[in-house]
Amino acid sequence: MCIAVPGKVININDINMATVDFGGTTKVASADLVPDVSVGDYVLVHAGFIINVLDESEAEETIKLFEEYIGIIDDEISE
Repeated sequence: MCIAVPGKVININDINMATVDFGGTTKVASADLVPDVSVGDYVLVHAGFIINVLDESEAEETIKLFEEYIGIIDDEISE
């Protein structure tokens, strides 16, 4: 299964590599596939590439769903 993870762009350097914040963890992802991405945008990242720009409400909902899913997995592991 492949999954794209939502995050917020906090920096883009001169070779089009973006630093993306995933709730306190940052990773670098290529912005080459989405040329209109800007600092402050919420994005989906898959396999090291930004694949889509999300509007803020869509991003917040997606992040909320990820957090709920992680909570469910944590509960199952604890049992």
